[in-house]
Amino acid sequence: MKIAFHTLGCKVNQYETEAMKEKFSAMGHEIVGEQDFAHVYVINTCTVTNLADRKSRQYIRKMKRVNPESLVVVTGCYAQVAPDEVAEIEGVGLVVGTGEKSQIPIYVEEMLGDNSAEAVCHVRDYKDLKEYESDGIITSMESRTRAYIKIEEGCNRFCSYCIIPYARGQVRSRDMEEIAEEAEGLISAGFKELILTGINTALYGTDLGLGGIAPLIGRLNSIEGNFRIRLSSLEPTVIDVEYVKKLFAYPKLCHHLHLSIQSGSNKILKYMNRRYTREEYLEIVENLRAFDPLYGVTTDIIVGFPGEDDADFADSLRITEEAAFCKVHGFKYSKREGTAAALMTGQVRAEISKMRMDELEEAARKSEERFFDANKGMEARVLLEEAGEDGMLRGYSDNYIRVYVEGNPTMLNDFCQVVLVEKYKDGMKGELKNE
Repeated sequence: MKIAFHTLGCKVNQYETEAMKEKFSAMGHEIVGEQDFAHVYVINTCTVTNLADRKSRQYIRKMKRVNPESLVVVTGCYAQVAPDEVAEIEGVGLVVGTGEKSQIPIYVEEMLGDNSAEAVCHVRDYKDLKEYESDGIITSMESRTRAYIKIEEGCNRFCSYCIIPYARGQVRSRDMEEIAEEAEGLISAGFKELILTGINTALYGTDLGLGGIAPLIGRLNSIEGNFRIRLSSLEPTVIDVEYVKKLFAYPKLCHHLHLSIQSGSNKILKYMNRRYTREEYLEIVENLRAFDPLYGVTTDIIVGFPGEDDADFADSLRITEEAAFCKVHGFKYSKREGTAAALMTGQVRAEISKMRMDELEEAARKSEERFFDANKGMEARVLLEEAGEDGMLRGYSDNYIRVYVEGNPTMLNDFCQVVLVEKYKDGMKGELKNE
């Protein structure tokens, strides 16, 4: 059969789609593009916002139009939290929850020749998702340079605005040796950067008695080879200063962390159930910068959360400057049915949220430029990933600056030493250092 995929949402979904592709291929099926004719279309959905749900529904209908006789399979977070709603969408034949994704190739083969008008559902309650379900060992990625490795599933923090714990279940950590085996295979295949991802990576190992992610980083750091390790994110809801200091011992770990602050206001952080203060967050950042003054810190900030007033928003602008973020991902609060925040009073008007978003984007731009200025004249180790239309090679520095250099395409998928010269496009221009 010909199998096509469309993936919405996070890096974990991207990883899980790759795992499904490899399983289908191993069973003798052909993977084709999502615009191509296929016998089976798999939509791996997101549900982080109501907009994500709507996009998922649009793609379900779109892919069915390519081949009306196809089997449409809907999986992912939207399928998990609203299986009945998904099953009622015209054309859906199979609905699979987040805890059963690895079984999709088997479910598909079981349904061959089944012309039932009703969708078949394989969805367990999120409270029953208690064991890590292995996706197997993946061997490739669309990128030939950077590879995602899923290390953990689930979250038990229940931030008041977030539906994901209901979509992914409780924390379940992947076996460390299975992760190491996958990492070794990907390194042997030529990948130079391993990006560790999960629903809440900071919680890795807490269910295994490991006390956090540091032992896993140590295990991967011990693997021989010319590669680096990057964490997709760590949650300050989980970590503290001492936790972060443990990570400084591993030279292959990139000097970059994505730490979601979400708000600079202690009042709003409490409403969000984030379990830390702005002062505790800044102490983590200060320790990162004490270790490396150019340590890259990226973050997420939500504007317009219920109860946010002008003073609260001013705190978010202030922390953007104080933390000297190299990149800020800003979001307007989106009411998500099924979360505690959706029931809160003090919902902020849309026009106010838009104004605040505009201000935050300007503050983020200035923070990014200050970070670029601080890196001018500095030497950086850059992993070159692709050639652009402007003839420049581009890739990322260890501290997560997108760097553009003039060079030969034969240098792609390798590290080079670069002197950072000036701001350029969405990053910095660099000059190759003569060895």
